[in-house]
Amino acid sequence: MERITLGKIELSRLVYGMWRLGDDADTSAKHVQAKIEACLAQGITTFDQADIYGGYEAEALLGHALRAAPHLRDKMEIITKCDIVAPVGRHSAVRVKHYDTSAAHINASVDASLKDMAIDHIDMLLIHRPDPLMDHMETGAALDALVASGKVRAVGVSNFRPWDFTLLQSGMKTPLVTNQIELSLVAHDAFTNGDIAFLQERGIAPMAWSPLAGGRLLAESGETLRNRLTEIGAAHGTDWSAAAVAWLLHHPARIIPVMGTNSLARISTIGAAMDIKLDRQTWFELYTMVLGHEVA
Repeated sequence: MERITLGKIELSRLVYGMWRLGDDADTSAKHVQAKIEACLAQGITTFDQADIYGGYEAEALLGHALRAAPHLRDKMEIITKCDIVAPVGRHSAVRVKHYDTSAAHINASVDASLKDMAIDHIDMLLIHRPDPLMDHMETGAALDALVASGKVRAVGVSNFRPWDFTLLQSGMKTPLVTNQIELSLVAHDAFTNGDIAFLQERGIAPMAWSPLAGGRLLAESGETLRNRLTEIGAAHGTDWSAAAVAWLLHHPARIIPVMGTNSLARISTIGAAMDIKLDRQTWFELYTMVLGHEVA
């Protein structure tokens, strides 16, 4: 598995996303451990969480597995996110869903994440959504302090536009090392609206959430694209989903797809995307299919 460096940390090029961990019929520590081990067997060492996943319960499910098998922690890089406050779980008393990038909330979220996941540090903390009320100096100072304390090794953002990114960075000493944004064959606007160009210019590798569009890719893409992806996947001994992820991997911005599934069988094949190498014309062939017309 290819490795990629973001600031001072190194991640696997493919990341296992744990947002659906609590949706599985089996949420036992043993089953979560099996998912982790299926990823590690392919060289996928990076795992993506967020405090809000599973109604603020997914991190604890990972923690149960790490308490039962603590030797796994040293083989993993753990990413988590904070700032979304929704009226569920530990925040069930709030009146309205909102964002909170205050220092007090960020510090409380990090402490809760560390406790829930049974770890002593977070490898990468992301601010989950842009907060219209963000005081960038307060938020930036809080993130700097967390890195200085050793609770967090690196920091980044998620779903930020370039101006949100530069605003927060202007209040920080620590570099923001990534922006996790929605990217897939269906959600491809970032390639032309400046989001990818902004990161690429700065040598910042983006992370891609929902690289298969949450199951919408086949439903919305049409038969021609489905058939072509299936054909590409079959030519490499795998399926259409690996071909769709390979489309993202081909881009020179060094995109890091975050793959989420609860099926152990599917987890064991996530790495197949690394074996598919697209040429330029095939990349544009797929792009043309989702655009619905040839490029100008």
